[in-house]
Amino acid sequence: MTRPVPFRTKHAAEQIGANLAAWRKLRGLTVQQVAERAGTTRQTVARLERGEGTVRTETFLNVTRALGVLDSVVKSVDPYETPFGRARADQSLPQRVRR
Repeated sequence: MTRPVPFRTKHAAEQIGANLAAWRKLRGLTVQQVAERAGTTRQTVARLERGEGTVRTETFLNVTRALGVLDSVVKSVDPYETPFGRARADQSLPQRVRR
Protein backbone atom coordinates (compact mmCIF):
# COMPACT_ATOMS: atom_id res chain seq x y z
CA MET A 1 0.00 0.00 0.00
CA THR A 2 1.40 3.39 -0.96
CA ARG A 3 0.99 6.41 1.24
CA PRO A 4 -0.76 9.45 -0.18
CA VAL A 5 1.53 12.25 -1.34
CA PRO A 6 1.02 15.48 0.64
CA PHE A 7 -0.38 18.33 -1.43
CA ARG A 8 2.62 20.60 -0.86
CA THR A 9 5.00 17.84 -1.94
CA LYS A 10 3.03 17.16 -5.12
CA HIS A 11 2.78 20.88 -5.86
CA ALA A 12 6.54 21.32 -5.36
CA ALA A 13 7.25 18.40 -7.73
CA GLU A 14 5.03 20.01 -10.35
CA GLN A 15 6.75 23.38 -9.92
CA ILE A 16 10.20 21.81 -10.18
CA GLY A 17 9.11 19.89 -13.28
CA ALA A 18 7.78 23.05 -14.91
CA ASN A 19 11.01 24.86 -14.06
CA LEU A 20 13.10 22.07 -15.59
CA ALA A 21 10.95 22.19 -18.73
CA ALA A 22 11.48 25.96 -18.90
CA TRP A 23 15.26 25.54 -18.55
CA ARG A 24 15.21 22.94 -21.31
CA LYS A 25 13.27 25.24 -23.63
CA LEU A 26 15.43 28.26 -22.79
CA ARG A 27 18.47 26.21 -23.75
CA GLY A 28 16.78 25.16 -26.99
CA LEU A 29 16.94 21.46 -26.16
CA THR A 30 14.47 18.72 -26.94
CA VAL A 31 13.35 16.18 -24.35
CA GLN A 32 15.32 13.57 -26.32
CA GLN A 33 18.52 15.64 -26.18
CA VAL A 34 18.22 16.10 -22.41
CA ALA A 35 17.53 12.40 -21.97
CA GLU A 36 20.64 11.46 -23.95
CA ARG A 37 22.82 13.90 -22.01
CA ALA A 38 21.39 12.64 -18.70
CA GLY A 39 21.73 8.97 -19.61
CA THR A 40 18.03 8.23 -19.32
CA THR A 41 14.96 7.90 -21.50
CA ARG A 42 12.75 10.53 -23.08
CA GLN A 43 9.81 9.14 -21.09
CA THR A 44 11.66 9.61 -17.80
CA VAL A 45 12.49 13.24 -18.59
CA ALA A 46 8.86 13.82 -19.57
CA ARG A 47 7.67 12.28 -16.27
CA LEU A 48 10.07 14.52 -14.36
CA GLU A 49 8.81 17.59 -16.22
CA ARG A 50 5.22 16.64 -15.36
CA GLY A 51 6.15 16.50 -11.69
CA GLU A 52 5.72 12.78 -11.23
CA GLY A 53 7.53 11.72 -8.09
CA THR A 54 8.70 8.35 -9.34
CA VAL A 55 12.05 9.49 -10.74
CA ARG A 56 15.20 8.43 -8.90
CA THR A 57 17.27 11.14 -7.23
CA GLU A 58 20.28 10.22 -9.37
CA THR A 59 18.22 10.67 -12.53
CA PHE A 60 16.91 14.02 -11.31
CA LEU A 61 20.47 15.18 -10.64
CA ASN A 62 21.66 13.94 -14.04
CA VAL A 63 18.88 15.93 -15.72
CA THR A 64 19.78 19.07 -13.78
CA ARG A 65 23.42 18.54 -14.81
CA ALA A 66 22.35 18.18 -18.45
CA LEU A 67 20.47 21.48 -18.13
CA GLY A 68 23.39 23.26 -16.47
CA VAL A 69 21.65 23.89 -13.15
CA LEU A 70 23.10 21.12 -10.95
CA ASP A 71 25.27 23.52 -8.94
CA SER A 72 22.24 25.71 -8.22
CA VAL A 73 20.23 22.70 -7.05
CA VAL A 74 23.03 21.62 -4.71
CA LYS A 75 23.40 25.15 -3.38
CA SER A 76 19.65 25.47 -2.82
CA VAL A 77 19.72 22.74 -0.17
CA ASP A 78 22.95 23.88 1.49
CA PRO A 79 21.96 24.76 5.07
CA TYR A 80 24.87 27.19 5.37
CA GLU A 81 23.38 29.28 2.56
CA THR A 82 20.45 30.18 4.85
CA PRO A 83 20.35 32.66 7.73
CA PHE A 84 19.39 29.81 10.10
CA GLY A 85 22.27 27.63 8.96
CA ARG A 86 24.78 30.45 9.21
CA ALA A 87 23.52 31.32 12.70
CA ARG A 88 24.03 27.72 13.80
CA ALA A 89 27.32 27.24 11.92
CA ASP A 90 29.44 27.74 15.02
CA GLN A 91 27.76 24.79 16.72
CA SER A 92 29.05 21.33 16.01
CA LEU A 93 26.62 19.06 14.22
CA PRO A 94 25.77 15.78 15.91
CA GLN A 95 26.76 12.61 14.06
CA ARG A 96 23.13 11.47 14.26
CA VAL A 97 19.90 12.70 15.71
CA ARG A 98 18.14 10.25 18.01
CA ARG A 99 14.61 10.33 19.26
